[in-house]
This record gives sequence, C-alpha cells and structure tokens, in this order.
Amino acid sequence: QVQLVESGGGLVQAGGSLRLSCAASGRSFSSYAMGWFRQVPGKEREFVAAVSRSGSSTYYADSVKGRFTISRDNAKNMVYLQMNSLKPEDTAGYYCAAGLSFLAIMRNEYAAWGQGTQVTVSS
Repeated sequence: QVQLVESGGGLVQAGGSLRLSCAASGRSFSSYAMGWFRQVPGKEREFVAAVSRSGSSTYYADSVKGRFTISRDNAKNMVYLQMNSLKPEDTAGYYCAAGLSFLAIMRNEYAAWGQGTQVTVSS
C-alpha cells in the first residue's frame, strides 16, 4: 500500500498562493488516482481535486475550480496542488489520498491517506 506525506501548508493572505506537495512511497504509485481533500474541525472532510493515474485527466470541486490546479509527477512519486487566489474559506487541513478513480469524491473511495498539512488564509 502506498504511504503519503504532505507538505507546503502555511499562513498566507487572501489573494495569495500556496503549493502543496504530497510525496508517495511504494512502487505502485502510478496505479493510483490521486486526490486532495480538506477538513475544518467539526465538519466533514470534503473533496477538493483529483488527478488520473497518467495525469491526463483532472476533476475539481466547484468551490476551487479555476483557482486550484492538481498535477502529478509519476517519475518522482509526487502529487501537487497549486492554490491561487486563496480565500479565508479555503482555511483547512489539506489531505492527500490515493484511490481507484479520479472521479471519486467520497472519502471512503480512497484507500490511503496522508497526515495532512494546515493551510490558513487571513483576510
């Protein structure tokens, strides 16, 4: 099973940008679709974006479409989430996940998770 470690979170002002990274271990990385989710304390973990095994297809939540970009580098076992035009409502813990389909948006459709990285957007 793949293991995931996120990095790149931090504090940023509204309108700013951050790039999250997710490092995967294991030789089966390219067999997984990869997703990003986020969670605010007391709320359900919500889907943000996903990318197909090859990286050729992506899928976004409406709330981030046009502002966030997900990508992957299978040679480096890495997944990225470029976040632009950040808003205070983007503040959350962000989690990387490995699953079977880039169209999966439910938490239980993903088999492996990272520990998360915090993103805080100040107004």
